[in-house]
Amino acid sequence: MTSTALSERPVTATTNARVRTAPPSADAHPGVILAVIAAGAFASLLLWWHDTPAVNGLGDWLTNAGRITGLLAGYGVVVLVALMARIPPLERGIGADRLARWHARGGRYTVSLVVAHGLLIIWGYAVTAHTNVISQTTTLLVSYPDVLMASIGGLLLLGVGLVSMRAARKRMRYETWYYLHFYTYLAVALAFSHQFATGADFMTNATARVVWGGMYAAVAAAILWYRFITPVRQALRQQLRVESVRHESPDTVSVVVSGPRVHELAAQPGQFFRWRFLTRTMWWASNPYSLSAAPLPDRLRITVKTLGDHSAKIGRLRPGTRVIAEGPYGALTPARRKRRKVLMIAGGVGVTPLRALFQALPAERGDLTLVYRASSAVDVVFRDELEAIASARGARLHIVTGHRRDLGSDPLSANALTRNVPDLRAHDVFVCGPAGMTAGVVRALRSARVPRHQIHSESFEF
Repeated sequence: MTSTALSERPVTATTNARVRTAPPSADAHPGVILAVIAAGAFASLLLWWHDTPAVNGLGDWLTNAGRITGLLAGYGVVVLVALMARIPPLERGIGADRLARWHARGGRYTVSLVVAHGLLIIWGYAVTAHTNVISQTTTLLVSYPDVLMASIGGLLLLGVGLVSMRAARKRMRYETWYYLHFYTYLAVALAFSHQFATGADFMTNATARVVWGGMYAAVAAAILWYRFITPVRQALRQQLRVESVRHESPDTVSVVVSGPRVHELAAQPGQFFRWRFLTRTMWWASNPYSLSAAPLPDRLRITVKTLGDHSAKIGRLRPGTRVIAEGPYGALTPARRKRRKVLMIAGGVGVTPLRALFQALPAERGDLTLVYRASSAVDVVFRDELEAIASARGARLHIVTGHRRDLGSDPLSANALTRNVPDLRAHDVFVCGPAGMTAGVVRALRSARVPRHQIHSESFEF
């Protein structure tokens, strides 16, 4: 069974308006969330200050430095888990791409704090007890309640941090990296009781225990609700199935998924879902793929480039296969558009969400421009669809193929963009593609003096 391109049934502005969307006031603002995170870290320091009347001697200084790093580490893991809890206001207001960057950066800080906490506490106790570090380590592990469990949790967290390093990520499949991250939950669980059993700031402070425990409980509830209960409820209600599969290029395939209640998902052009195809070899994997066409009340389309085992199997899906779609996620939506003129810059498979936006964004003739960068002509997908959309909407389409050495210059440099896009600084700019390409384009736009608040970007990187 072959698929029918969704562009043959375009979503008009009227149709799109009938899809339910969250009110803008419900979305989180990045600055506000960062301020809340900083306030929580400051409150953790105040807790230590309140419970520490004086610090005397080297051993006491080292031990209290360990207490501070321990408090910040305990707070940090809660923030890390909350950022990846898939809470809708965070996903819509900040975007999965930016949340992932915050999570990665915070993970490095938190793992460093965990390591520093362990080393400083051991060193401080050893100095105070006038013993060596090895002997003190044995005493802590054997004699202090829950320290052994916390140490195992810390090692698990360190292991997750190591496999998340860029060099390690490049050598493993997405599915392996994804499931190794679940050990973070186990690490947090193992370390939690240790904080109350031996943490000087909680042993005699009932209010601190209630607030700290409530923070952990709230994040655990969010994880349980948004990452487990909601997807199951959504799957049972939606009853999604593969309608059709079509090859767009030798290594790219589009899948149309249909269901009677698709409109209830309130998906927006530019967003993505985490898809689980219920076949014998694919049911266990949940992978993120963007919508590649404006959503219809009864159908969604994704387009996937073969980059690994899971994506390779998608081209062999059969119509009728049951599907679980978790989402929608992502902030690269029409709501980000604030100016009349819009420029979209796509790189490689990053064209998928921008193709949906290219179809759906309201615009007058000449207000909409799409620049699509691909390595070669064979890598270009949706050429006919994009040309049809551009012709029907009076939009400009520039497909640029070839390597820089063959082109003689970078077609996405600040000079090239300024030269080829009139009034560049008057545009809202949507950028999507591989991480390196996206970062380079954002730098070029800033060099061309496009205001940062007019640049909306997402990169394809786990």
